[in-house]
Amino acid sequence: MTGTIDQRPVRDEHNVGELVTQATEQLSKLVRQEVALAKAELADKGRRAGMGGGMLGAAGAFAYAGLLAAAGTGAAALSLVVPVWAAALIVTVLLFVIAGVLAMAGRGQLRRATPPKPQRAVDSMKADVEEIKGRAHR
Repeated sequence: MTGTIDQRPVRDEHNVGELVTQATEQLSKLVRQEVALAKAELADKGRRAGMGGGMLGAAGAFAYAGLLAAAGTGAAALSLVVPVWAAALIVTVLLFVIAGVLAMAGRGQLRRATPPKPQRAVDSMKADVEEIKGRAHR
């Protein structure tokens, strides 16, 4: 068999419509992947925040019980020097002053808080945009 092999050149050229379609599909896929990454990152942060919040809540409950015990102890000790009613009043005023200072400091912190954002997804999206810009200029 002498066999002849068809030696047609392979066509690497694509028309503009095919290239636009391909770019659109790739961009759509990239955006879906970035959204999925952001969702996964926020879900992970949400789980951690929930667990941390629960632990902080439990710590707060125990600290509150300890504060009540300390307030009672302080009032009892102070009642050795002043009448019981005066000792209780002094401790009560002191606790309200501390609560006020903490409330103002907490409010200031909340005002400065920024909304949480998926930093890795944002960085990845910026890198993708830079890559697309770089390839578009070639």
